[in-house]
Amino acid sequence: MSISSKAMLITNVEDRRHWNWFPTEESRFHVVAYCQQVWWFELSGTVNFPFPPGIYTVTFRVHLGKIFKRLGRRACNFEHTHGWDLGTVRYELSTSDGQHAVSECFIDDTGQDDPNGNIRRGSWIEYKVGEFIVSASDPVTEVRFSMKQIDCTHSKGGLCVDSVSITPSDLKVHPRKGV
Repeated sequence: MSISSKAMLITNVEDRRHWNWFPTEESRFHVVAYCQQVWWFELSGTVNFPFPPGIYTVTFRVHLGKIFKRLGRRACNFEHTHGWDLGTVRYELSTSDGQHAVSECFIDDTGQDDPNGNIRRGSWIEYKVGEFIVSASDPVTEVRFSMKQIDCTHSKGGLCVDSVSITPSDLKVHPRKGV
């Protein structure tokens, strides 16, 4: 299951000085939320679904820098990317049956380097929020998730938010884990 950033509650998303929506072929929803500059970064969502019994992983799909096409080729602008190295982002999930998971980490894409040590900035990164267990499809499970960095001592910006994914844990390959 994948939930578009359009379906999430994003603080100040209506203020174009802070957030913009822009189209991209790199999103299955064809549009992503772009954080230009904020002091208070917070987004959240809720989904109700009769998940089959199993263990599920929740991840946020984000990208540092703004993606665009130049002469038909993919490019990325990092000019307004700032502040994500100054404080950790807190990811949380909770379920209707009382499960709760929290992880924190800095958003960076330096771990995306290729095997030869060349820096590959501008890749999509999946940050793992946590896991939850469903023992029965009935009743429907409510899953609440959030991503926030509300330390108002510095501004942050230059981040694309695509989606949140909820997948069976045994299908996840390489999500980045929080500290």
